[in-house]
Amino acid sequence: YLQTWHGTPLKRLAHDIVEVENQTFYRSGMSRQQMTNTYDDDVAKYNYMIAPNPFSFEVFQSAFRINPERLIKTGYPRNDFLTNITLEEIDAIKKRFAIPKDKKVLLYAPTWRDNSYNTRGYTFELKANFHRWKEVLGDEYIVLFKPHYLIINKFEGDESLKDFVISVDANADINDLYVISDVLVTDYSSVFFDYANLNRPMYFYMFDLEEYADELRGFYFDIYAEERQYLFDHVWRQVADKFYDPKMQGVDWEYYRKVYEKFLPYINNNFDFAEM
Repeated sequence: YLQTWHGTPLKRLAHDIVEVENQTFYRSGMSRQQMTNTYDDDVAKYNYMIAPNPFSFEVFQSAFRINPERLIKTGYPRNDFLTNITLEEIDAIKKRFAIPKDKKVLLYAPTWRDNSYNTRGYTFELKANFHRWKEVLGDEYIVLFKPHYLIINKFEGDESLKDFVISVDANADINDLYVISDVLVTDYSSVFFDYANLNRPMYFYMFDLEEYADELRGFYFDIYAEERQYLFDHVWRQVADKFYDPKMQGVDWEYYRKVYEKFLPYINNNFDFAEM
């Protein structure tokens, strides 16, 4: 049984979740002990588990209490799609989503919140002001709004935004959306680690950062400190006036290389630091 898992974690997992007084785990109302027991039961069944980078290799040992001998250091199989995609395949996906060839694509892919849950599943309160985004981005961009697959509420379309926002089904394959997008906007989702394989701009719209970091799960690293220079410098705001420079002028490439080696070393792509 090979456990491929599903992402490099920013949010703390399993045994690593910071315990808060009287904390319950919202989806099922489990206690911390009950929650960690479910992970322990799963991990006992694995023969091996993929660790997609050195960071995850360390985190998975503490979060899942798994022996390092059962961790395989290799990139996620699903990300081969990102590094092997052809321009013809990208054009075919854009055609399927009816995206005009003269438009750039912004992918907005927020994650779910542990404390936003009802009897049917997780819900998400959309805070993005797409009217404001349209004012800023004008006719140059199409926005693909892709909720996390666990989010159950539907998002009604706005007639005035029909040529600007495409609401994508929560169960759609996000790999298709990665490869056709020119820029990603997300929050705490592990999608940004996968999207980084494409070496394209990313922004972070964390409108509930304090609550998420302090009251829910906690993070594995301080997003204002070490990793921020590459991963979190470019914070999306409703009044954004320009995008991250796609040529990455002024980037400290030596620092970028160190972060890359921590999070993205086991992939097959053509990013060459020697050319920078």
